[in-house]
Amino acid sequence: MLWRFSALIFLAASAFAQKPAFTVGWSVYAGWTPYHYMNRSGILRKWADKYGINIKVQRFDYAPSLDAFVARNIDACTMTNMEALDMPAASGVPTTAILIGDYSNGNDAVLARGGLQLKDLAGKKMLLVEKTVSEYLFDRAMTLNGLRDQIKRVRMINTSDSDVATAFIGDNSASAVVTWKPMVSQIARQKGVQSLFNSSQIPGEILDLTVVRTDVLDRPDGAGKKFAMALAGAWYEMLGRMHDDRVLAAIAEGSEDTPASYKEQLSTTKMFYLAKDAAAFGSSPDLKQKMALVRQFCFDHGLLGSNTRSVDDVAIKYPDGSVQGKKDRVRFVFDVSFMQMAAQGRL
Repeated sequence: MLWRFSALIFLAASAFAQKPAFTVGWSVYAGWTPYHYMNRSGILRKWADKYGINIKVQRFDYAPSLDAFVARNIDACTMTNMEALDMPAASGVPTTAILIGDYSNGNDAVLARGGLQLKDLAGKKMLLVEKTVSEYLFDRAMTLNGLRDQIKRVRMINTSDSDVATAFIGDNSASAVVTWKPMVSQIARQKGVQSLFNSSQIPGEILDLTVVRTDVLDRPDGAGKKFAMALAGAWYEMLGRMHDDRVLAAIAEGSEDTPASYKEQLSTTKMFYLAKDAAAFGSSPDLKQKMALVRQFCFDHGLLGSNTRSVDDVAIKYPDGSVQGKKDRVRFVFDVSFMQMAAQGRL
């Protein structure tokens, strides 16, 4: 009898190991930290079991998460629309956005100390995570205030998101910083620091997504689509619980934050709590207009690769089949089908 029991355990373990396995990476941000709760609460495992797959969740600093995705070490990742375009897509890793979680509505900000204004930053030292939406936000701030010609005169210092707040607070030689919450809130509490520009002034331009490598999504065995369906199902079940203060507290734990601080971050995050709203935004002409700004910024700053001779060389495909750029050069796709399935109760 013992050998039969051992054999059953071995067979069960083998079956578990043979399930298609996927990894999703996330980093600290109001719209992404819910992955901590999805994982710890068992929601994600429940949906993975429903589709006969395994899903591992891994936390990163932001830039390393992008590197891991580009290196194909993880299958899905939370990132902004700009980074999806200028990191994996520009690196030749076709990428598909399957979830539009939110847009930054004040979470990202340009801050300065000593009463300095945007017009005063030329020649000054500014901390930020280079090649991310922090650069984009600063560019938009300067452009909208007629200061575009001064951008290159600012001394930008690449600083990781995990270090940027302490680095700015502890270094009085740094005049300005561009980052996102919760770091923005921490920095803004310092005496003499004020916000000069924030993402609420460019609504919908900084989108927070869950993306999947397109080759993973298109796996011949269909497991990639099951992965996307499981993520969508778990995501909207989790969002449905976010009215509960206990859930918000559990999410906040993922970034070693307080519930009050996390709620404050949500106040400047336009969350798409309903799948139908996220799918509608992903299908809207407004998205194309905002992505046109983003892709032009990426090209102008050399973020689409040194061999990219035209903004159209890294193309974007939308749910209606239209393409911005060369149709044979599609590297980034917005797919609203999984959000629509969630909205229609078909997951």
